[in-house]
Amino acid sequence: MTSDTAAVLPTQLLVAATVLAAASGLPTWATRLRPATAQRMAAIIMLTAAAVGLTAAGLTLADGRSALFTIDWPFPFGPPSFGLDPLSALLTVPILLVAACCSIYVLDYRPATTDPQTFRKTTRFFGLLVAALLGVVMARCAGLFLLAWEIMALSAYFVLTTDDHLPAVRDAGMTYLICTHIGTLALFALFAILKTLSGSFIFPAPGSLAATAPLATACYLLLIFGFGFKAGLMPLHVWLPAAHANAPSHISAIMSGVILKIGIYGIIRTLSFFTAIPLWWGGLLLTLGMASGILGVVFALGQHDIKRLLAYHSIENIGIIVMGIGVAVIGMATGSTTLTLLGMAGALLHLINHGLFKSLLFLGAGAVIHGTGTREMDRMGGLAKRMPVTAALFLVASLAICGLPPLNGFVSEWLLYLGFFNGVVHHNGGAAIVNALAAPALALIGGLAVACFVKVVGVVFLGEPRTPEARQGHEPGWLMRLPMGGLALLCLVIGLAPISVAPLLDTAVAACLPHGDALPHLTELASFGWLTVSAMLVLATTLLGWGWSRLRQRGNQTVSVSTWGCGYQAPTARIQYTASSFADMLVAFFAGVLRPQAHRPRLHSFFPKRADFASHVPETVLENLYLPFLTWANGKFSTLRRLQHGHLHLYILYTFLTLVVLIAISLS
Repeated sequence: MTSDTAAVLPTQLLVAATVLAAASGLPTWATRLRPATAQRMAAIIMLTAAAVGLTAAGLTLADGRSALFTIDWPFPFGPPSFGLDPLSALLTVPILLVAACCSIYVLDYRPATTDPQTFRKTTRFFGLLVAALLGVVMARCAGLFLLAWEIMALSAYFVLTTDDHLPAVRDAGMTYLICTHIGTLALFALFAILKTLSGSFIFPAPGSLAATAPLATACYLLLIFGFGFKAGLMPLHVWLPAAHANAPSHISAIMSGVILKIGIYGIIRTLSFFTAIPLWWGGLLLTLGMASGILGVVFALGQHDIKRLLAYHSIENIGIIVMGIGVAVIGMATGSTTLTLLGMAGALLHLINHGLFKSLLFLGAGAVIHGTGTREMDRMGGLAKRMPVTAALFLVASLAICGLPPLNGFVSEWLLYLGFFNGVVHHNGGAAIVNALAAPALALIGGLAVACFVKVVGVVFLGEPRTPEARQGHEPGWLMRLPMGGLALLCLVIGLAPISVAPLLDTAVAACLPHGDALPHLTELASFGWLTVSAMLVLATTLLGWGWSRLRQRGNQTVSVSTWGCGYQAPTARIQYTASSFADMLVAFFAGVLRPQAHRPRLHSFFPKRADFASHVPETVLENLYLPFLTWANGKFSTLRRLQHGHLHLYILYTFLTLVVLIAISLS
């Protein structure tokens, strides 16, 4: 990577944005400031950081130039190097957009006046988290990358465990902390191997390492494991459902919308170092993506907790993004520039899109929880009448995540479909086979996602209130609705005018791949004009249909009756579909994977008393795979505990023996 004088200003701006983000928590240290004032000042500083950083990203994406800086400081693993290129700039956009939206949202969601115990901790570590995210995408050496990565991991832990007085939150935080550090250990090994291959801890230039080298395969497997843990790629996702469900909703939004994508960034950045990539690298990524996408949405179907359901949909969409990366790697292995561009552009666009609509979904879920006091969908119902704005915005995000026009999710999935079809038509052998499997897999994911969000919208917003809490549901304040509306607008803009993001994708893909300048332009492969026309027609038809229905109702006498009546003279909310009953057929179909557990009542007489039925889908991978293995391993290795018995002189002996062994190895 070469430095360019014209790229110095954007890099300086992004460094300034990073410092501002880290400093956003400083007002909370001022004891003379009222808590509400300190919280508003922190939000203003974060919004300023977002404005400065987005300006830097825009300048970099507009001219496609890169900059690299090395500071002559004594630093572990060599002098620190950082920079800014179009790939980093593209990742900066969702980081700062979501951070800005969450900073506004929290002013109404958890105001300092009603949450004096935790707002200082959350505000301070939220700023550090955003700064660390920016530091990761700017780092160009192993030492600085791992430093920013660890600050990101610890800051995320502290904001995740905001409500650490709850046992479920503490358990979720501990699971996250263990998993993130297991992944970090893999990254230490990854960078050690990269140093062996390149001779330096500074990141290699794109395409400068041969994938045929003896250690390249180990490097590839480590990057999947280390970055896959952070991204939540199945079966490395075990920390994700509990963490997203138990964190405050604005923290869930940035964890799902941004932090998971940092794992994806790590995969893309590290893959860019290699050339002569074997075909099986792309096939493995495509297979893992298909498994994560299908299983993620299947597990989402069985959830009753609205935030846990959205967490599993994050796994699903990470799978879709990895499918795109797999297609791009197959294109690199076969020399197909078309497949490379469509796969990587689709993956990067879906990365941005998911950051927008998934953040909107979590903020919408937070508004619902704020208005009803519960996360259980079976205790909601009829909220569209009480929270019409939230219902409409949540519906927009639901359509986007299902990949339906005229919203942004359709555009990125359409690019992936083009890549799959191109791989089938213009390739033979293994490349054609995996692409032929990927297209129906993505269609299956989309169909199941539609079924899942029909369940969510129907159970939560339609019908009649199931509980007194749902009857008292209310619309949130404008500070919560404003960022939600902004995210919904961005989803619509990208869906209606996808050609506006095509040049940005061209620039980012060219910067992150070897010989990126030889790639065609995205507009040559995808008919964005027809996409816009189709999206406009869908939007116009929807608006005309809504207007026509309103005109028909005007002047007519209307009678308000209960929905879900089913012909009963005195219907109750209990006869409505629940989250379990709506998805029962699909859950039963995938019972071999989901392992659903039902708690049925026992009948002891001809005239039984009132009974209850409940069912739930467990964390199958964690409870049936990891925990039994860890229990077995704990028993097998328990004898090793005898080495740790509190005698200091024996510990000194262990240290001495270790040094002797290391010296002997170095001398040999």
